[in-house]
Amino acid sequence: MAVLELNSLNNFTQHLRPFALRLTQNSDDADDLLQETLLKAVTHQDKFKEGTNLKAWLYTIMRNTFITNYQRITRRNTFIDSTEDLHYLNSIEHSTRNDAYMHFTLEDIHQAIDSVDEIYRKPFIMHYRGFKYKEIATKLKIPLGTVKNRIHIARKELQDKLKQYARA
Repeated sequence: MAVLELNSLNNFTQHLRPFALRLTQNSDDADDLLQETLLKAVTHQDKFKEGTNLKAWLYTIMRNTFITNYQRITRRNTFIDSTEDLHYLNSIEHSTRNDAYMHFTLEDIHQAIDSVDEIYRKPFIMHYRGFKYKEIATKLKIPLGTVKNRIHIARKELQDKLKQYARA
């Protein structure tokens, strides 16, 4: 197999960085994830099959790296009370948070999505679930530009309906 060159990998960074930003929601973390993805691609280049889609391979590495890192952080932050009388679990210092606010927020989001007209909601939901614009256009049998426009309109409607949740 031909050796992956850094120049060819750098051509994909413009596509990978927005994906990293969507996963991490943080610019610095996205840069770290991108760097880790490219390092893994170079380190494990022998696993890349010639003739397959390099871009898809890099996206898969990035997604799997993000999931692994997330699981590692979650495990690290898990508290296990090993005291005999469960002192820590029964103390006030280790209380749980009330998820009612999140419940009401999700309810508002679902109501807002349900109120969007079906022709805009359907492509938006498909895109949210991971379908690419081209796949949505094919499945719904509509032009690619129409798909993009409908998703844009749905996003704008949802932003208006959920503006009370916008970050300050």
